[in-house]
Amino acid sequence: MNPRYYFFPALLLFLTGISCHTSYEGQSLQYKGYRISQTMPADTAVLHFLQPFSDSVNNSMNSVLGVTSESMEKAQPESSLGNFMADAFLIMAREKYQTQVDLAFVNFGGIRLTQLPAGNITRGKVFELMPFDNLLILQKIKGSVLQQVLDLMAGRGGWPVAGIRMQISNNKAVNVQVGGQPLDPEKVYTIANSDFIANGGDNADMLRPVPQITNGYLMRDAIIDYIAWLNSNGKKITATIENRVTHAQ
Repeated sequence: MNPRYYFFPALLLFLTGISCHTSYEGQSLQYKGYRISQTMPADTAVLHFLQPFSDSVNNSMNSVLGVTSESMEKAQPESSLGNFMADAFLIMAREKYQTQVDLAFVNFGGIRLTQLPAGNITRGKVFELMPFDNLLILQKIKGSVLQQVLDLMAGRGGWPVAGIRMQISNNKAVNVQVGGQPLDPEKVYTIANSDFIANGGDNADMLRPVPQITNGYLMRDAIIDYIAWLNSNGKKITATIENRVTHAQ
């Protein structure tokens, strides 16, 4: 008999034996933590490599955008800092979207500083004020939906607004005026808002189904551009209490 007839069955038995007796055995892994502290020597090569980037960031963050002579505070139901930011969003939304915007607001929790002190306003300070990359978007909503949003604000103690006045009574928004006119439940209003709230953040579920108009413009950039806009128009960088949001007597 030809030897090759013996060779192939033998080879098949050999491979079968390997497949039946060979299995993967996991190996144990050892982990060790390393504590990093100020006492450890710095890697001068890495520091030298990063220095240009560090200098660039520091120069940018320390650049002065404008000067305010008065401290602006965060408070409820209305505050100077809240009015400053809401005004920035309303004015810059009109500028950047080139359309009529009726009102703007910002959720109280989105303001991350309790105070913008008098003196130089640096780019870094604006990043502290609004560190998140939230977008300034537009939405078109009926007055009935706007009433729901304002009731949410009222129930939270009042949020910063611009282009609107309202009072809070029993955690509801009453005596609402938009652009000096009473709120019309059937009218469609264009609001400037953050994508966070528009997507239902802070329990604003009534806004989630509403389409968003966006051009990728950041709310933080709106504040920076607003300061530049004030400077170019010879206006003071400040804000005052104007009874935009008050408690009903």
